[in-house]
Amino acid sequence: MSITAEAFRDALRHFPAGVTVVTLKAGDQIHGLTVSAFASVSPEPPLVAVIIDRRHTAHALLEQEGTVFAVNILAEDQVELSNRFAWSKDQDRFAGGRWSPAATGAPVLEDALAWLDCTVWARHPAGTHTIYLGEVQASSVARSGEPPLVYWNRDYRRLTK
Repeated sequence: MSITAEAFRDALRHFPAGVTVVTLKAGDQIHGLTVSAFASVSPEPPLVAVIIDRRHTAHALLEQEGTVFAVNILAEDQVELSNRFAWSKDQDRFAGGRWSPAATGAPVLEDALAWLDCTVWARHPAGTHTIYLGEVQASSVARSGEPPLVYWNRDYRRLTK
């Protein structure tokens, strides 16, 4: 027995998620997208997972050998950046923010809460998406103690104490 995709999404919108911008470098091409399907996987080796829809441009790039990616964890004051990477044209996504290449060459947002610079460790097809496991090669925490950007019930939220 299975539920509809709409019922599935309706249930999951009640689960809060942190918001990241995943940036990647494939050859000379850079790209980025807003991703809430991100998780820590293992401390040894240091692995994270990002889950990308097969229809997205990033998917085709992540399938190329040698592609690297970074997970930029956003602060609650970075809603505009999240929206830009979710909705803007590719060439406009990197227009704002302070970007620099990480150890692998993937672009990282210097004023993100934190970032993780990764090489692709494994790829696992999963329905309409692919799970990419990244081995973390470098990281930085620029804004320790500040609240993250959270997405819940189809909107951005703030943490309160």
